[in-house]
Amino acid sequence: MPTVTRKTTVTAGGEKAEGSQTAEYVVYFLFGILEILLAFRLVFKLSGANPGSGFVNFIYSITQIFNMPFAGIFHRTTAPGAETIAVFEPSTLVAMVVYAILAWGVTQLILILSRRPIED
Repeated sequence: MPTVTRKTTVTAGGEKAEGSQTAEYVVYFLFGILEILLAFRLVFKLSGANPGSGFVNFIYSITQIFNMPFAGIFHRTTAPGAETIAVFEPSTLVAMVVYAILAWGVTQLILILSRRPIED
């Protein structure tokens, strides 16, 4: 398997990424933010966070669209507490795994498309 070298420019402050490497960083950054938001959703649901709270409501509303394709794969489990109801949403876990794989796939596609053909 041929090795892939990445073109970088060395500056006084260190190496600067170029081209496909920058695109990879952007993809991982955006998907990383999504993963963090989904992790917040999972923890808030598990701990029975108050959806009336502004921050909790914000997280739920932002992540709902990313969680919807996976809703209904597994049943939600609830555990009533003294003041709150904890909800385990397996769909959020599935979403986190799928989006992580998708991020990896997109970066691999960027890497493949950015390769230069071997000159004879």
